[in-house]
Amino acid sequence: MQSSLLSLPQQPAPEAMQYAPEPVPTAPYASSTVELGDVKRILVRRRFLILLTAALLTLGALVYGLMTPALYSSVAEILIDPQDLQVVTNDVNPSRVPPDGGITMVESQVSVVQSTGVLLRAIEATNLTEDPEFNGQGGLLGRLLGGVLGSGSAETDSTGKTLDALRRRLAVKRADKVLVLDVIVTAKSADKAAKLANAIAQAYLADQASARAKMATDASDSITARLEEQRKRVQQAENAVEAYKSAHNMVMAAGNLVSDQELTEINTQLSAAQSRTAALKAQVDQLRRSGGAPDATSEAMRSSVISSLRAQEATLVDQVSQLGTELGPRHPSMIAAQQQLRDTRALIARELGRISAAAETDYERALANQQALEAKVAGMKSKSLDTDQASVKLRELQRDLEAVRSVYATYLQRAQETREQINVDSTNARIISNAMPALKKSWPPLPLLVLGALFGGLGLGTALALIAEYSSPTVLSSAQMQSAIDAPVFGVLPAKAGSGRRWWPFGGAAAAAGQKTDAVAGLALRRLFASSRRPPNWPLVPSILLTSPPEDAAHRGRVARLLANAAAARGSRVLLIDTNTGSGKKEQQPGLLDVLRGEYAFEALSQHIPGSNVAVLGRGRQKAVFSEAQGVYFTQHMLAQAGRNFDLVVVDGGALADNLNASPLVAMVDEIVMVATLNSTPMRDVTAASQAISVMGRLPTGALLVDEAA
Repeated sequence: MQSSLLSLPQQPAPEAMQYAPEPVPTAPYASSTVELGDVKRILVRRRFLILLTAALLTLGALVYGLMTPALYSSVAEILIDPQDLQVVTNDVNPSRVPPDGGITMVESQVSVVQSTGVLLRAIEATNLTEDPEFNGQGGLLGRLLGGVLGSGSAETDSTGKTLDALRRRLAVKRADKVLVLDVIVTAKSADKAAKLANAIAQAYLADQASARAKMATDASDSITARLEEQRKRVQQAENAVEAYKSAHNMVMAAGNLVSDQELTEINTQLSAAQSRTAALKAQVDQLRRSGGAPDATSEAMRSSVISSLRAQEATLVDQVSQLGTELGPRHPSMIAAQQQLRDTRALIARELGRISAAAETDYERALANQQALEAKVAGMKSKSLDTDQASVKLRELQRDLEAVRSVYATYLQRAQETREQINVDSTNARIISNAMPALKKSWPPLPLLVLGALFGGLGLGTALALIAEYSSPTVLSSAQMQSAIDAPVFGVLPAKAGSGRRWWPFGGAAAAAGQKTDAVAGLALRRLFASSRRPPNWPLVPSILLTSPPEDAAHRGRVARLLANAAAARGSRVLLIDTNTGSGKKEQQPGLLDVLRGEYAFEALSQHIPGSNVAVLGRGRQKAVFSEAQGVYFTQHMLAQAGRNFDLVVVDGGALADNLNASPLVAMVDEIVMVATLNSTPMRDVTAASQAISVMGRLPTGALLVDEAA
């Protein structure tokens, strides 16, 4: 076949008219962003991945639950009172309650229960090293690993493995605001779990008692070790006091100096003597003042002899008076009575004289005694002044002695107290609930595992779906598409036609697509030409070129026909150019390529659809390569001639990255619209298509999206 260039008239192709803006480099592709409203599209599209992940995890949990041996848990409860029992005064283990009510102290006991010492006590009490479940010999794999990785003696290795296994099966918890520890042990046997929980609780109490006894023993030993030193210090202090008193001739009695005691006693005697002397002096002075009537003194009045004589005198006076009346003055009885009266009065006078003389004598004796005591006190005061300076040092030595004695007595008492505390358990902790064999298994909880695996699988599948979307992003929304191509999105078309209606071939309203699809297509046409940059008197017919990534070819062809149908339904004459017809095999009918080579006029090749305002122009025969300048010239010529018979030209330009034959059309059409499928078209393909348009000298003017979920 002859080349298309040879069949052209021999004249240079004129320059094509151009009103499009100068081509500018396409902005770098913006990273895909997923909005909250787009998550639903991602999840619906990748629902099989999500459901498969959930199914696999659920199946795995079910198999695990059915194959895993059952485990049973038992709980022993220990009540711990922060305030210890006050059996004796306990300063070794003080019982003061902390400001937080003992919560911190009880919380620290959680670690004590799980300590190696407590667990080893429980292991020894239950002979757990012989249990295959805990000593690492429970299966073939355990024996093989033990033989390969084991080290040290067999007994030590077995104890270590048992301890590690028991730690893994043990949990110690404390509920909020209580002082109770829950000792939880899990084992393959319910009886074994209860036995181990009780053994650990008992081991904890024994460990606490042992620890407190050891503390008391250590304290007692430490104090006892210091007793000998304190005893020596007391002896040294006593020797120093005695040596000082001997050196200064200071005799002590009842804790005081003998000289001081003597001085005190003599002072007391002197005071008594002075009082007596003063009393006797007053008596003597009274006797001296009474002159001839000493019988008026208090001493005479107190004298029993004087009182007796006075009574006798009174009797004789009465007798004399009576006798004088009865017998007369010369009667012998009268004379005898008068003589007795005179003798009695003489005795009274002598007795009063004796009293006066005795008072004088007593006064002189008391005065002499007072003077002697005063002289003795003066002498002892002089001696006391000599020993005062020595007493200062002595009192200092005595204070040191008392201090050392007090410390020694305290040490001796504390040694005895701590020695007694060794045998007294002051721990205020007790088991309030012994562990009982569990009636139900605690692991595996099959319903919970299956439910958790189901929801976990859904969550993991959702995460994998989002990760897959981010690793290979697709068009999710109009805003994302607009950001990617830097052009507006004119509409979103449903992927499916209305029920019972066909959109091909072109026809009237009865054979059109669904009402919603028609409305969206019509609105997209209005928005397209509302934003058009066509000059007012541009001679070429209005034209739209649709392009898309290769995987959206079916949707692109459908959108082209929908736009043509929407324009035709509103009375416009439409030319639909399909550059993909016959793709992949040799095309026998002439078409667009023949027109672009100048071999045919497009009026002769366009085929009108019966009963519609649409004409169709196919791809044509691809026989030879034509230059882009020639293609642009004949494209311009074709669009100018189409303006006579058509109101709109819709071009299905195919995937421009693979269809270079459409580049002349790209240069001359009014609008270049990119078609993509929501949640399906990869963003990298959108970028590649946009870059292909940019390489051809244009930029996308807009986009139409297809929603398969609508």
